[in-house]
Amino acid sequence: MQLHIVARGKIGRSPEAELVGRYLKRIQWPTKVTELPDTGGKMPDLGTGTRIVMLDELGENLPSRVIAERLGAWRDEGVREARFLIGAADGFDDAQRAQADLLISFGRATWPHMMARAMLAEQLWRATSILANHPYHREG
Repeated sequence: MQLHIVARGKIGRSPEAELVGRYLKRIQWPTKVTELPDTGGKMPDLGTGTRIVMLDELGENLPSRVIAERLGAWRDEGVREARFLIGAADGFDDAQRAQADLLISFGRATWPHMMARAMLAEQLWRATSILANHPYHREG
């Protein structure tokens, strides 16, 4: 299953970009990142078997193990792509949220988009590590 991050804004050459790249390289699953302008731009076509996950302030604050379990279940069901959407500064509206299979939040604090992208990359690496029974992850 491909893990596809679709994010508004250009990360460029920045410490956050380096961090995103570092975590995505560690993931053994196929990954892809698509950047869109802050407004407009064409969302990549949705293929069959795609699940949509939006990072949203109204989303669930899920433990890493639960994210891993969700990805593992989708993988086992034959889902081809899990697409993670990071919106622009104003986030998503109700109509967009209704299209999501899952809304997740990284807590109640407001995070810069580039940090959210790095945090998402880390959580995807952690989730795939959990599914591979890697000993690094610790619940606590």
